[in-house]
Amino acid sequence: MCELCNHSQASSLSRRAAILGMGAAITLSALHRARADQAISLTPPPNVIHPDEALKRLMEGNARYAANEPNEKDFSHGRAERVSAQYPIAAVLSCSDSRVAPELAFDQGPGDIFAVRVAGNFVNQDGLASLEYGVKILGVPLIMVLGHTNCGAVAATVKVVTERAELPGHLPELVKAIEPAVIAAHARHPSDLVAAATEENVKLNVGRLKKDHPIISEAYAAKKIDVVGGIYDLATGKISLL
Repeated sequence: MCELCNHSQASSLSRRAAILGMGAAITLSALHRARADQAISLTPPPNVIHPDEALKRLMEGNARYAANEPNEKDFSHGRAERVSAQYPIAAVLSCSDSRVAPELAFDQGPGDIFAVRVAGNFVNQDGLASLEYGVKILGVPLIMVLGHTNCGAVAATVKVVTERAELPGHLPELVKAIEPAVIAAHARHPSDLVAAATEENVKLNVGRLKKDHPIISEAYAAKKIDVVGGIYDLATGKISLL
């Protein structure tokens, strides 16, 4: 009986040691995973760059696009990783014009540009909320307001201001947003009012974003982001900074 008791006790101790060993291994493995996760979390997102660097990348990309020498892209690469997160290097407020595609014009790939588009590239409440999301949640270091030559929305507003033209539907609301730029440009008596108003429209919206409280203005004041404006030339594909 004593031998059986001793054998049973030894088996029990062996099982207990095995369980404790397994527990220690699991704990050690969990600790390693926790340390690995911490190391990953300490790695800054890929879009944590200086605003000047973001602008440099965009303009270098535009130079490639205008020269018809874009980088070769594998659009499937990184698709799975982008399911859980995105790290755009810039938010671009551009016109809805079908001839202006920010990702193409800047030769950027999927996930690189957070695009907000509206005819006339002006800031409205929905667009502003989207840009705030880009700054606050996605961490974009740069906002660009991108106008373009021969903008139909600006040209329509010029007709309303100078010829008292009447537009149907909700178009008058769009005109109302662009009208201050047309009036400001008209006061300078430019030879090309549409071109002048297009530039003025970009400048006015850049100015508004820089002052818009609280998210964008605070990030701009802290030099976490920059807000710039540009004009896309439909004929050449080149973008000129204002």
